[in-house]
Amino acid sequence: MGDTARGRLRVYLGAAPGVGKTFAMLSEARRARERGKDVVVGFVETHGRARTARLLDGLEILPRKTMAHGGARFTELDPAAVIARAPAVALIDELAHTNVPGSRNPKRWQDVDEILDAGIDVISTVNIQHLESLKDVVEEITGVPQRETVPDEVVRRADQIELVDMAPEALLRRMAHGNVYPPERVDAALANYFRVGNLTALRELALLWVAGKVDEQLDRYRTEHSIRGTWETRERVVVALTGGPEGDTLVRRAARIAARTKGSDLLAVHVTRADGLSSRSDPAHLARQRTLVEDLGGTYHQVIGEDVARTLVEFARGVNATQLVLGASRRGRLAQILSRGVGVTTTALAGTIDVHMVTHETTRQGRDRPRSRAALTRTRRACGWGLTVLGMPLLTAVLRPLDLTLPSEILLFLLLVVGVALVGGMWPALAAALVGFGLLNWFFTPPLHTLAIDRPEDLLALAIFMLVAVMVSTVVDVAARRSREAARSRADAEVLATLAGHVLRGEAALPSLLARMRETFGLTSVTLLERADGSKPGPAGPTGSTHTTRRTSRDDGWRIVSTSGGPPITSPGKGDVDVVIDDRLVLAADGRLLDASDRRVLEAFAAEAAIALRQQRLREEAERARPLAEADRMRTALLAAVGHDLRTPLASAIAAVESLRATEIVWSEEDRAELLATAGESLIKLNRLISNLLDMSRLQAGALGVTLEPVAIEDVLPRAIDDLGPLTAPIKSDIPTDLPEILADAALLERVLVNLMANAVRYTPESDHVLVTVSRHAENVEIRIVDRGPGIPPEAHARVFLPFQRLGDRDNHTGVGLGLALSRGLTEAMGGTLVLEDTPGGGLTMAVSLRRAA
Repeated sequence: MGDTARGRLRVYLGAAPGVGKTFAMLSEARRARERGKDVVVGFVETHGRARTARLLDGLEILPRKTMAHGGARFTELDPAAVIARAPAVALIDELAHTNVPGSRNPKRWQDVDEILDAGIDVISTVNIQHLESLKDVVEEITGVPQRETVPDEVVRRADQIELVDMAPEALLRRMAHGNVYPPERVDAALANYFRVGNLTALRELALLWVAGKVDEQLDRYRTEHSIRGTWETRERVVVALTGGPEGDTLVRRAARIAARTKGSDLLAVHVTRADGLSSRSDPAHLARQRTLVEDLGGTYHQVIGEDVARTLVEFARGVNATQLVLGASRRGRLAQILSRGVGVTTTALAGTIDVHMVTHETTRQGRDRPRSRAALTRTRRACGWGLTVLGMPLLTAVLRPLDLTLPSEILLFLLLVVGVALVGGMWPALAAALVGFGLLNWFFTPPLHTLAIDRPEDLLALAIFMLVAVMVSTVVDVAARRSREAARSRADAEVLATLAGHVLRGEAALPSLLARMRETFGLTSVTLLERADGSKPGPAGPTGSTHTTRRTSRDDGWRIVSTSGGPPITSPGKGDVDVVIDDRLVLAADGRLLDASDRRVLEAFAAEAAIALRQQRLREEAERARPLAEADRMRTALLAAVGHDLRTPLASAIAAVESLRATEIVWSEEDRAELLATAGESLIKLNRLISNLLDMSRLQAGALGVTLEPVAIEDVLPRAIDDLGPLTAPIKSDIPTDLPEILADAALLERVLVNLMANAVRYTPESDHVLVTVSRHAENVEIRIVDRGPGIPPEAHARVFLPFQRLGDRDNHTGVGLGLALSRGLTEAMGGTLVLEDTPGGGLTMAVSLRRAA
């Protein structure tokens, strides 16, 4: 059997139970049999669905294996029987099924693996919620733990995966018509697992998982066939960022290009040189542009490459990009003539990728070149000059009486030049080489004591000495410079890594961030300033980003947002360093002047400070707006109720009493009893309304007494049903026996349930019933009141919880329209939520969610 070719696996992946996986599998089996294939049914579960069962007619069904466990008998797939029968195709349902203990394999997918090894093709089914990687996600969404799972890799290895999908509304209609579960299980299923939100989330999970599988197949196919060109299966726009100020313009232009096609991707990439030393990117610009890209729904990437253009094109091809956005060159005209530059080279290499060259404000203005810094310290340079001035004459005095050959003398002088280069750097070494050339010519090259040279070989030797000395001096200086730059880059990287960790730990509050900035750079004071009048800061020098000279300016128009250290800086120009963040914010620091490399890191800190300020203000605005919105909502509820709802029962009671007081009319005992009953009912309604209004007033004032304690639903629900009195439609309840207690105020919860059930009974036909179900979802317990009334249109869902809303109710005497508003307020006061959903088949469902007790 080892030489037998492995069978092919085809999987029907369902977005949710009941979408028709088994139906699709059996339909495909019947088509295969009509084409002459040998198809058998190894294991198919119809779940009592008549249409699915009819598809089994005419198919060969292999006997199942019967097993005993726990005093009961079960039937399982018999893989040995399938292998012995050796069909061309075997149908095996429910790939994630767990076999009865004692079976040949613990899981059914392992049985399928054996059958595939025997060379038999298998068609199977599995639901998205049974994939191992999605188990926790599905449980969080639905509140239902998944006990049976299959490893993702098993399904990914399938030769063909077909998604069986259905719109949530269509599936709910199937459920309501009894095409998925028996009628007695429909209401409970609709009230728990099969909700529109759950089904929509499962559907999205299935689509995303299959999309990932399709991307893997496409990438594998392109790799196997060495396809390097772009396949425009989806628009992917890549924007290249250099870390310069033009990046904002490029990102926005790329986002507009991506927005032209629905479902397109935006990717920003910054190429860092492999040595990490010659980059002129600005961390502040990159930080801001990264935030901008992510705000526009894109992703940011950083790659390393020696050849920027080639690295950029390879990245674009690797992500299957269709368009590439570059900024026009910032180099001058002469530089562009001497070298093609990144833009032109990228365009030449791009092939089928469309390249957009975007002009910007800094086009052809030249790059900002950092100020040259000495590679060695001042002391070492001084020692180099001293060694040149003293060492060369001393070496000459030592060599003159020795009478060595000219090559030996040249080597000794070259050794001294190398020593000068190692000590003092390039310029002292060049001077030493020049002095050594003169001394060798004057004292050691015939004719002596003249600048003339008789023999050509002596001239060549001196020329080589000079050339080698210059080369060695240059190499030593470059090495020293690179070493210092590497040390500086490492220090900057450590500082930026510390900043990143500071942000990730959630310490991005402004005072903490400014204090860390002050400590990092050894400053005495750091202040974040904001211009209050909305005008822009003044000019910031050639780069538009920093000032290093002291300036004086008035304090008018500047406000201190946050400060750390010594006396705060009250306006830009009064500190040693200013960093202009945007049109309104400036970071000012005092204590010492910073060089260019320090300022670049400081700008990254400044960008993070601006983000921290924005987040802080958004949180403050949200906190301020929340009580105002709640107060306004409550005020509107009270005014509406007092303005209309009090008048109706009060008018009825007054009319009944005035009629009884009238002397000109003689009322019969039956009429008097009816008038008294009308007055009594009206006063009861008025009392209930006043109680509701008082509770609403207490909610608004935050004075409602709420005592949260563990409460059992099975204790509260019967009391609430009793409080309803005579019912026009029966109430049925479904409460699991293992339901945990919830944190609630028993009295308030009872009032909520009374209001919601009274509303459901009012609209449910007498021939139907109201269903109350209780289920656990993650850390919450959900109570659902399901009615079969006329329902309300979706556009009115947002208004149903407002006071004086009786949508679809033309009888103004059956309610005052405050019950749902009060029910939501009481539920939220207990830390829960009350939401409305449409009942499949007609009606409304009110879902109360409360935290379970610990």
